[in-house]
Amino acid sequence: QVQLLESGGGLVEAGGSLRLSCAASGRTFSRNAMGWFRQPPGREREFVATLSWLGGSTEYDNSVKGRFTISRDREKNMLYLQMNSLMPEDTAVYSCAASSKRLTPTPREYDYDYWGQGTQVTVSS
Repeated sequence: QVQLLESGGGLVEAGGSLRLSCAASGRTFSRNAMGWFRQPPGREREFVATLSWLGGSTEYDNSVKGRFTISRDREKNMLYLQMNSLMPEDTAVYSCAASSKRLTPTPREYDYDYWGQGTQVTVSS
């Protein structure tokens, strides 16, 4: 089993920044994809960013490209999402996810087996 625990959410003004963290414990994924997803109020969960844990290659949704950066610390088993230039439409519950089968970054929810509980990000205008 894998446990994923997010932290770092909160309330921020538009234009501000936050860094989300995801601590992974249990079974390790030394060669698999991990990602960040978000669920805005009243909407379906959507893809934000993904990376290859081993190689570090990344992929972003167009709505966050140039503003958000996904990264990982392999020694600490930590996944991060640096969010800059935040906008009110970024308000959502953000969750990290891990894949047991994908080696390359993937934006598809069904490729992920493990999910964290999520952390709330609220951006005020």
